[in-house]
Amino acid sequence: MVDAVTKEQIADTLEAPPALDHKLVGGHLRQARKARGLTLAELSERSGIAVSTISKAERGDIALTYDKFAALAHSLELDFDAIFGRRRKPAAGPMKPSFTAAGKQHVYDTPNYEYGMLANNLTGKKMVPMRAHIHARAVSDFPEYIRHSGEEFVFLLSGKLELRFESGKAFKLMPGDSLYFDSAVGHVYLSLSKEDAEVLVCCVDTDEHRPNGAI
Repeated sequence: MVDAVTKEQIADTLEAPPALDHKLVGGHLRQARKARGLTLAELSERSGIAVSTISKAERGDIALTYDKFAALAHSLELDFDAIFGRRRKPAAGPMKPSFTAAGKQHVYDTPNYEYGMLANNLTGKKMVPMRAHIHARAVSDFPEYIRHSGEEFVFLLSGKLELRFESGKAFKLMPGDSLYFDSAVGHVYLSLSKEDAEVLVCCVDTDEHRPNGAI
């Protein structure tokens, strides 16, 4: 017989992970932009992202990929976590451990990737860890290659994955394989299996590009 604790654990694994609302995230972007006295055009010039894209993102009409979030965070001198509603707290001694239970990561879904944000309650992180599902199957699924400052590490958990670079290089990964690379080189993740590939990804921004005041 299955005891009560086990039943609760099983129920937890069947529940969908909490989703981050696109309109709520867009509202945080708009609030940060206005707090700095920037117009859409000024933020566009700073970040290199089209005015129409920023406007749609602020309204929650579209989902942004990591590279665009990173560009906006740099331009707004904002911690990446703040875009997802986590406000910086004054440092009070050593960093406390941040535990994320399986299936409980906050999910930000886009047409090509589903980002599962790990340690989302921890502000001022030097790295952005994610457990992601890759929806994309072809380079043509993307309007352009993704690129952003910093370095990136990917570990394939399940499925089959190809990392395709704009330079023409490509790496095929099987479960247990990993790759570490320069995020500034245009790249895309492609699932080579019928099911979405599931990956553990960690992005680390370089010090010279990290927003002012970030740890």
